[in-house]
Amino acid sequence: QLQLVESGGGLVQPGGSLRLSCVASGFALDRYAIGWFRQAPGKEREGVSCISMNGGSTNYGDSVKGRFTISRDNDKNTVYLRMNSLEPEDTAIYYCAARRSTALPAMCFMSSRVYDNGYWGQGTQVTVSS
Repeated sequence: QLQLVESGGGLVQPGGSLRLSCVASGFALDRYAIGWFRQAPGKEREGVSCISMNGGSTNYGDSVKGRFTISRDNDKNTVYLRMNSLEPEDTAIYYCAARRSTALPAMCFMSSRVYDNGYWGQGTQVTVSS
């Protein structure tokens, strides 16, 4: 079965940190660009970060720049999202998505629609609260 599985979410106090993982099963993640997205109740899905297939390009949403870091470990078929200095506004379900990108190995995609023909995980809840 081809799927992405996120993990690492949870409840954390403001100012705390979490590391989310996105593991691919059934396919090799090293042929895919990856995006992280989040959706809070009553809000639209928001692009958080992305990383290109070759790992050379990354991008971040304005609200997380300087606090979040995306990385990938192709040997482990995993992409990570390190989240520092968490704020209550970061509370949301976080999703990873994969888009086959062998034709554009250095491109990074922040729009969720780009991943419509790819794979999405089921999401992991992140709650920032004291």
